[in-house]
Amino acid sequence: MRLNHSLTGSMVALITPMFADGSVDFAALESLVEFHIDQGTSAIVSMGTTGESATLNHTEHVEVMKKTIEFARGRIPIIAGTGANSTTEAIALTKAAKAIGADACLLVTPYYNKPTQEGLYQHYKAIAEAVDIDQILYNVPGRTAVDLLPETIVRLAKISNIIGAKDATGDLQVAQALIDDCPEDFLLYSGDDATAVEFILMGGHGGISVSANVTPKIVADAYNAAMDGDQKLAETTNSALIGLHQHLFVESNPIPVKWALYKMQKCEDGIRLPLTKLSRQAQVELEQDLLSLGVI
Repeated sequence: MRLNHSLTGSMVALITPMFADGSVDFAALESLVEFHIDQGTSAIVSMGTTGESATLNHTEHVEVMKKTIEFARGRIPIIAGTGANSTTEAIALTKAAKAIGADACLLVTPYYNKPTQEGLYQHYKAIAEAVDIDQILYNVPGRTAVDLLPETIVRLAKISNIIGAKDATGDLQVAQALIDDCPEDFLLYSGDDATAVEFILMGGHGGISVSANVTPKIVADAYNAAMDGDQKLAETTNSALIGLHQHLFVESNPIPVKWALYKMQKCEDGIRLPLTKLSRQAQVELEQDLLSLGVI
């Protein structure tokens, strides 16, 4: 059985805190790791989309993953984001993640170059064969311009070290297809905060959440209730987060969540171009959520 219960529940897609000049703030990163351990987050994804992986170079990318692992000191699993639109680059990043002690890797679909389903299959197969570490597929067509279809995920699920998939389509019909057709020991995660509780209630194993950056305990409580099959508690707990789930995506992620954490005094307000700081109008809406949740 592949099912790894340490990689279930509420997993945060962690931001990469930065100073105003865009350099990485490692002291703030350490504080964020402690925050999530204290608040009951199940695992941390380092260097995913929310971590601004697209604008960090290879050396920085590996250094952020390495420091996150060091700060965690084995107290919480660290999943390293190692996807790329070049198979050779993805293999190199995945090898680096294994070398520094990551617990698993999350690999986004190759973006921009729009491979076929067979190309996607061969891409992931090559990485799995090249690096002996647990690997999680990551489908987010709204950002990558390619859709990893359920039938391709089912094919890939037969590879022993491909242990799961993160689906960020927000389409619960896709979620149902994955739940119906993937092996029982294949981990299925929601990557869409707005529908994550429904996904888990249907049979998913957890979610990789942006909202968990802001309210880790509430997200963990909602996901854990859903995993326990307590629909009423899960939905009631999650209802407090509906506005947050919406407003964290009014501009491209991670623009809103980084501003939220800045307002919470968890980090400085640094972000790298081409992303810019959250617009004034969006700040007003998001600030109301933060006030109502009592985090500022």
